[in-house]
Amino acid sequence: MKTESKTHYRKVFKSDHLGSADLEEMLEEKKRLIFTVDKVTQEYQTKVAGKKIDANIAYFKDNIKPLVLNATNSKIMARMTGSKFVEDWGGMTIELYIDPNVKMKGEMVGGVRIKPDKAAVQKPKLTPEHKSWPKAMTAVQMEGATIDTIRANWDISDEHFKMLDA
Repeated sequence: MKTESKTHYRKVFKSDHLGSADLEEMLEEKKRLIFTVDKVTQEYQTKVAGKKIDANIAYFKDNIKPLVLNATNSKIMARMTGSKFVEDWGGMTIELYIDPNVKMKGEMVGGVRIKPDKAAVQKPKLTPEHKSWPKAMTAVQMEGATIDTIRANWDISDEHFKMLDA
């Protein structure tokens, strides 16, 4: 028996960025919505949904469209990484979902959200080569940060932590 393929009404709008219609399609194909962020950049006057806006854009290591990080998703990324700097958000493994309660211009439209559950997230590795290494070293040596404090936001080996505390 042949199954008829149907097309979501929003697909015709051909967004270059990840949207709920893309996630719905992935869910229908029984795909998991867990992806690894390659990098996040701040882009100015980039075209999103036919308008030029300034936005944080997450690019993935996975073969999917980039995600425009609205204020809510940007705050979640900052909380999950322990950093307010977009350059520190690469390497995170995040889970996306469709939130039907997202409003735009007063109308419920649904939208892509990042699950803020730290259990579903892979923390970025902190090594001497990472750009946040000097900041972590200062936190340990000058501010008394403990290994537990550092591990709240980073994946760090005992050996590397000893290097921070040297």
